[in-house]
Amino acid sequence: MDGQQARRRAGHRREEILQAALRVFAERGYRGASLAAVAERVGLTQQGVLHYFPSKERLLVEVLRLRDQLDRVRFAGGELGDAPPSRRLAELVSYNATRPGIVQSFTVLAAESVTEQHPARPFFTQRYASLRRELAASLDGELAGRLPPGLSSPAAAALLIAVMDGLQTQWLLAPEEVDMPALFGSFLALLRAGDPGRTAGQAAEKPPSTNSS
Repeated sequence: MDGQQARRRAGHRREEILQAALRVFAERGYRGASLAAVAERVGLTQQGVLHYFPSKERLLVEVLRLRDQLDRVRFAGGELGDAPPSRRLAELVSYNATRPGIVQSFTVLAAESVTEQHPARPFFTQRYASLRRELAASLDGELAGRLPPGLSSPAAAALLIAVMDGLQTQWLLAPEEVDMPALFGSFLALLRAGDPGRTAGQAAEKPPSTNSS
């Protein structure tokens, strides 16, 4: 086997591990998922998985990167392709309410990443910076000059991320009490409150909740 074939095979195996790990984390959450469970799904030993990903944290970072890529495809295409950014965000929040395992894994690793030298710190630092830029640009396009007085697009973007992540934590702790999609819809209505083109009834609209909790 030449070098190119070996790299292709390694890349295929790495992708296979990531897909299996995504399913394991989604099913079992952060604490319940193990490298051994991922290894079993792909017919490897635990050491075999560690050959491609040196730790559970590094594997989860790549799983979350894959999840972000899949979500971009899911919510940027189809009938949502031409939808306003705020609607796509609302649909993403509703979708997250159907997958507590991966949401829990994200929340745990994001919290741990604030410590110095944590392997996930660069991923989350870059992710949040990119999200703030992208959301600010999207808000400029959707609600240019129509945000509540004194609220800039970059500030609104940071608030959107904070609300999404904060609601996820509260929902994970009390899913029966916290209706994550409905509450996120209420926050979007507050952002749109400065839009003179919307009626009071439109501002209060919330996306349908898919939370079965």
